[in-house]
Amino acid sequence: QVQLVESGGAMVQPGDSLRLSCVASGSAFSTSTTVGWFRQAPGKEREFVAALHRSSGTTHAADSVKGRYTLSRDNNKRTVYLQMNSLKPEDSAVYYCAVGNRIILSSLSAASAYDYWGQGTQVTVSS
Repeated sequence: QVQLVESGGAMVQPGDSLRLSCVASGSAFSTSTTVGWFRQAPGKEREFVAALHRSSGTTHAADSVKGRYTLSRDNNKRTVYLQMNSLKPEDSAVYYCAVGNRIILSSLSAASAYDYWGQGTQVTVSS
């Protein structure tokens, strides 16, 4: 089992930066766990944002956030971060942290591939 708790969501203005955190607890979370971020805006499907695959060690990001968002993890703190820069109104959504231990690279962007989810944190970008 893994428990995930996100934090860091806020209301900011366009162009601002924000860093989300996701703290993991539970024995199923390890250095080889794949970690990802998804988001869901009102009336829209949950969409992939970024992920760090357990074996590739590289970050994969959606085209809509490439160059603006950075995913990182601190294994000592069991924490995953999502640094978001140059925020736009269309980035507004509830952001979810998710992890999984059996995710293959080709399924990295599929929400169904992840086993555990946090409760989400709201990000609102508005002037």
